[in-house]
Amino acid sequence: MSELRHRSAVSPLRRAVTGRFADRRGVRANQRLPLIDEIVRAHRPEDPMHCLRPAVLAAAARSFVAAFPGEVLYAVKCNPEPAVLRALHAGGVRHFDCASPAEIRLVRQLFPDAEIHYMHPVKGRAAIREAWVAQGVRDFSFDSMAELEKILAETEGQPGLGLFVRLVPPKAETMYDLSGKFGAVPAVAVELLRRAAAVAERVGICFHVGSQCMEPAAYARAIALAAEVARESGVRIDVLDVGGGFPVSYPDVTPPPLADFMEQIADAFAATGLADHGCRLWAEPGRALVAPGVSLVVQVQHRRGDELFVNDGVYGSLSDAGVPAFRFPARLIRLDRAAAQEQTGFAFFGPTCDSADRMAGPFHLPADAGEGDWIELGQLGAYGGSLRTAFNGFDQARLVEVRDRPLLETPGYDLIAIAA
Repeated sequence: MSELRHRSAVSPLRRAVTGRFADRRGVRANQRLPLIDEIVRAHRPEDPMHCLRPAVLAAAARSFVAAFPGEVLYAVKCNPEPAVLRALHAGGVRHFDCASPAEIRLVRQLFPDAEIHYMHPVKGRAAIREAWVAQGVRDFSFDSMAELEKILAETEGQPGLGLFVRLVPPKAETMYDLSGKFGAVPAVAVELLRRAAAVAERVGICFHVGSQCMEPAAYARAIALAAEVARESGVRIDVLDVGGGFPVSYPDVTPPPLADFMEQIADAFAATGLADHGCRLWAEPGRALVAPGVSLVVQVQHRRGDELFVNDGVYGSLSDAGVPAFRFPARLIRLDRAAAQEQTGFAFFGPTCDSADRMAGPFHLPADAGEGDWIELGQLGAYGGSLRTAFNGFDQARLVEVRDRPLLETPGYDLIAIAA
């Protein structure tokens, strides 16, 4: 029926870019891929199983690339699995936002001609040097004068440098506020932009409104602030990078349609007049491109009342189901008998010996769910694989490519073309 490939929790950034499931020529024909239930029936997996949907990933990429009025840079940290990157590339993504030398090396190995942008605002000197000399990276972000001087020292005044000032944006309605760690306040950003313009071939402003942003107007406010910084500095910027944060659906979350975000961005950008001087737009989506494209199949090992002990948890692929309390869409997979019609809200415990390995949910499943059943959890393409650890030795998982549709679909993404 299908091969299953074992993988450890070691990041794909540290593994060879190989694998029988990843067709090096691009996304495999969807109709040749199995369904999840077929794989479970044939192999009865006892390790967690990551179910990658190449057609869903490619379709999400096509939708976003078509909708965004500029260049789309995939945020590799969100899911660096090579098969995921190939599917996004097949969907039209040609630019990649990287945050480490390992991510840069991975993208360069997969796509030698890709545009790679080093958008982490704080970097080691050796990392800057490797990116510039060995990997041909020319764009770097920064949010302090010290970081700028570091970049200039390691690039040694060579031509082609792109410098991007990371700006703290106005507060927004988001799941994660990312302004506490990175970003310059407007007055500082003005001075950084002036200094960058004196030494770089191209300059820009970037920001990140926060992860899982539910407020389209947040991008408009941030764009207006960036334009104000540019005007105050007297610098004609080449790029305005609106970052990531574009949201996806979860069982208790239905975000505004993608079109609402794109309309706010386009209108706000037009109002600044920056495009009249050749400024271009970039975005750095992560979750919005990959969340629906991967699900996780776990097996129930024990039931205690309304709590299910499963073989993956917060130290594995379900980190976001822990303290952040994300609820993922869930469905029961049972092979030998029908499941109960009545539904119950369950909490999960993961496989480790740590009592903090708990996911409150509730995850709604048939009331008779129990040992030996499998559960598919959707919307785990974002950070599900990249945050796995080897704690307690629970570092084995399987990776398969499937043709199933996502368990949830986010408004505004055209996934109709996916073959069922």
